[in-house]
Amino acid sequence: MVLITGCSSGIGRALAEEFLRRGQPVVATARRSTDLTPLSALGATVAALDITDRGAAENLLAVLAADGIEIDMLVNNAGFGAMGPLAELSDAQWRRQFDVNLFAPMALTRLVLPRMIARRTGCIVNIGSISGEVPTPFSGAYCASKAAFNAASDVLRMELAPFGVKVVSVLPGGIASSFGDTASAGATLAPGSAYAPWADAIAARARASQHGAMPADTFARRVVALLLRRTPPPVIHLGTHARLLPAMKRALPRARLESVLTRRFGLRGGTTAGQPVRTE
Repeated sequence: MVLITGCSSGIGRALAEEFLRRGQPVVATARRSTDLTPLSALGATVAALDITDRGAAENLLAVLAADGIEIDMLVNNAGFGAMGPLAELSDAQWRRQFDVNLFAPMALTRLVLPRMIARRTGCIVNIGSISGEVPTPFSGAYCASKAAFNAASDVLRMELAPFGVKVVSVLPGGIASSFGDTASAGATLAPGSAYAPWADAIAARARASQHGAMPADTFARRVVALLLRRTPPPVIHLGTHARLLPAMKRALPRARLESVLTRRFGLRGGTTAGQPVRTE
């Protein structure tokens, strides 16, 4: 059974649909069960789950176990992006960002691992982001949470190797989803903010991943094909600019890369004519 979080739309829903199309049984979760009706109609087992509610996650795993369902693959997909200048993000915003993007998926992973380790088989799939490799202005908390998630995935892969449990990091670039709208809606500035002249650039960063984005179903087809291999790759870069931005980071001196990004986000010379790169 494949357990996938964050299936209300975008990447999560597309992955669930593709696994089902390939005949794989799926447990699809989202915060609201009504968002999962289309997947239920396709044959998925659906469940409402706020991944930050540890008790709810434990209850879900207990119900599945009582029904004799073994989780063969966990896809940690649920997440969000807190946008805005770091100087203005509150402690609560930082905690929420890391709780959703790091602490909750790692807690869910800990719940499924005992059975995987006992059976000496299983796969943890963590949907990270190239933003964790190449941080960009006005998305610092999101980038930091994904950098931590990417690092945790790499360590987990090594630590679980003796038990036959695989760990795959999927690092999307721009994928067509509601990510931009959700992030843009949450991108607010403090009253009298020194960053008021950059309000448009901040909103543009929130929507940047949707410009020329890869269709979610295309992304899902390619990712699922790789995940179902006997030996899936440890890291999958896929989506708009998913390889370009990391390549730029490797090729350019740090000062040059930061110069490119500050210019694109309108942070040089007082201009706000930023042209955000496409990341998610």
